[in-house]
Amino acid sequence: MNCPRLKSWFSERYDFEEMKIDFSLVSRRTFLNTLFGGWLLAFMGGSFYGLLKFAFPTLGKEPDFVILKPEDYLNIPDNSVKPFAWGGKLGLFFKHSNGSMTALKGVCTHMECNITYIPQDKKFYCACHKGWFDENGKNIEGPPPKPLEFFDITDITFEGDKLIVAKKGIKVELPKA
Repeated sequence: MNCPRLKSWFSERYDFEEMKIDFSLVSRRTFLNTLFGGWLLAFMGGSFYGLLKFAFPTLGKEPDFVILKPEDYLNIPDNSVKPFAWGGKLGLFFKHSNGSMTALKGVCTHMECNITYIPQDKKFYCACHKGWFDENGKNIEGPPPKPLEFFDITDITFEGDKLIVAKKGIKVELPKA
């Protein structure tokens, strides 16, 4: 303190010699190193978590089936697709040019990027690595190692219409209300 009046005012009220600690349990360097280390650990943990979620975005169980509203999907034009949610992935309801309907998982078999349907070419396209599939899901060009995964479509009517899209081989029995 450079101000003599303030110094005398404090020294009258407080005994600085009694308040002084002989030694500290934590030095300034240890405290700052611990603070920096904790910050660094939190930063690295958050970065690693973000990297894992980016590298593996769709970890988790896929559903065995989904229930859709038929009025939203059965009346789409020929040679077109309509997306639906298949768990955390894209599903596509596809109406062929001859009027037949199929449902498929809307992700590429190479790196699980979303695919789009090109109606004029009658092909599915994966923009990530330029993979192409024909309208039957067969891989015809690019890096995809296997064909697209198709689902079974079941139309069940009770207490209103339900369009059920299920994995192949899965028998769906809904509880009757």
